[in-house]
Amino acid sequence: MKNISRTIWLLSLISLFTDFASEMLYPIMPIFLNSIGFSIVWIGIIEGIAEATAGLSKGYFGMLSDKYSKRVPFVRFGYSLSAISKPLIALFSYPLWIVFARSLDRLGKGIRTGARDAMLSEESTIKTKGTIFGFHRSMDTLGAVLGPLFCLAYLNFYPEDYKTLFFIAFIPGLFAIILTFKLKDKNPSKIRIDFSDNFFSFLDYIKKAPKEYKKLVIGLLIFSLVNSSDFFLILKIKQAGQTDSFIIIIYIFYNLVYAFFAYPIGIISDKIGLKLTYMSGLFLFSIVYFVMSFNFNSTLFFILFFFYGIYIASTEGVSKAWISNIVSKNDVATAIGAYSALQSVCTLIASSLTGLLWFYFGSTITFIVIASVVFLLIFYFIIFTE
Repeated sequence: MKNISRTIWLLSLISLFTDFASEMLYPIMPIFLNSIGFSIVWIGIIEGIAEATAGLSKGYFGMLSDKYSKRVPFVRFGYSLSAISKPLIALFSYPLWIVFARSLDRLGKGIRTGARDAMLSEESTIKTKGTIFGFHRSMDTLGAVLGPLFCLAYLNFYPEDYKTLFFIAFIPGLFAIILTFKLKDKNPSKIRIDFSDNFFSFLDYIKKAPKEYKKLVIGLLIFSLVNSSDFFLILKIKQAGQTDSFIIIIYIFYNLVYAFFAYPIGIISDKIGLKLTYMSGLFLFSIVYFVMSFNFNSTLFFILFFFYGIYIASTEGVSKAWISNIVSKNDVATAIGAYSALQSVCTLIASSLTGLLWFYFGSTITFIVIASVVFLLIFYFIIFTE
């Protein structure tokens, strides 16, 4: 823990409280949307639009953060928007309102992510990137354990009272906002930030980026094209006849595995290499989706979600650490933001196509197709990335 600075602790606790709020709602979100009349196709489209909003804004605001050498204002405003959006979702059940509120949440994520990751990168070295990003992911995901636990306890006393949870979620979000006022920029000078740049001007970075960055991003984006929202995993379990409580419990279990392993896997990735760690995660993802396509056994669901937790711990923070190691330290927020922007477009396509594929061909074919593409993608990383 000697590499964990005060800033890293603060960012990690802020993420913990925010994920407490977000993940309290995540396992019930598709169930809630379905209960108020949204079809599987609409759920996929809404989630795709929300993630597209997050990704595109990551690119723009990441670029601004690098341009003005400012991190804290973006972090603070981003977390504030996400906190405010939670109760808004439950106010009205109109499709456009749900899209707006969900997109506001993701916009907040987009505004803060590049600046926050740049702050994490600034607090680490090339030899500790995996460790630092892994620690942050562990703390972040601990919130993703506590949130669903609270959700499970609440629904035990108030079954199907989903709307109230959206209002309760504002409380941990408020704690996160308060903690952002403890953060300090390394460059304390006051600079007036304007937003005159073209929203898509961050894409110019890709033209001048290192070749290693471009090759890596191509592989990451191909994965994004088939890595649709986890909502579909939740709906797959629901299709198997499991209860809402079972879904929340297994989601808690998955996040507990993620939280427990993200930090040690981050440490291991600094020793064996970020590339090998990431490819190992993809292999586990492929296996989980393939077996999930045929599975209706509750015990096997737990085994699959154990390995799914290992997969996400091996890829989420590792991919960002990998990017930050191959670009200039002055371009970290832009580089991660540009990738995230393109990733969001791929996620929009992935979630929408997954919904359509499921609608026309069923969940089994959908999951087999996804598993096959990801398995083949591993060979791309072996051949084309360093």
